[in-house]
Amino acid sequence: MSNKVVVETSARHVHLTAEQVETLFGKGHKLTVKKMLSQPGQFACEEKVDVVGPKNTLRNVSVLGPVRSAAQVEVSLTDARTLGIAAPVRESGDIAGTPGVKLVGPEGELELEQGVIAAKRHIHLTPDEAAAFGLSDKEVVAVRLETERPLIFDGVVVRVRSDYAAAMHIDTDESNAACAFGQVYGEIQKK
Repeated sequence: MSNKVVVETSARHVHLTAEQVETLFGKGHKLTVKKMLSQPGQFACEEKVDVVGPKNTLRNVSVLGPVRSAAQVEVSLTDARTLGIAAPVRESGDIAGTPGVKLVGPEGELELEQGVIAAKRHIHLTPDEAAAFGLSDKEVVAVRLETERPLIFDGVVVRVRSDYAAAMHIDTDESNAACAFGQVYGEIQKK
């Protein structure tokens, strides 16, 4: 097996609970699939919200499904600066002590006490894919992108779960820095 993995740009987005979906979009509302994503069962929704920070608002931010047990707003560090908040770089789900924002939908709004992060760059792999790469869950690797602006991303966390598909995720700031546009592959370098 090659030591290359597809690199995808994860733009700003919001994850919501079922209750929050109803608050923002109306009682009984269910998320509407717009497009399936590379991770099995994950999808971009037709629904969008405004993310309101102390300084500015990010309008029409995509909601991703399915619903989760806790809200999470994933932004780039540039987005965080625009909002006027200091979003920490964290792995998805690690939201304790993070800043909050206001979310505004067509039928309501809500204040999140926490949940805003800049997602730590990571690679999703199934157990079989991880074994083929010689990697394990939570291992930290570097990934070299051969683009118009070649770049080595260090501190990339390997995340292994049976319902994943092989893909590295970086945010829009990282993608722009590396000119990672179109179909891009990264070479995994063990530390």
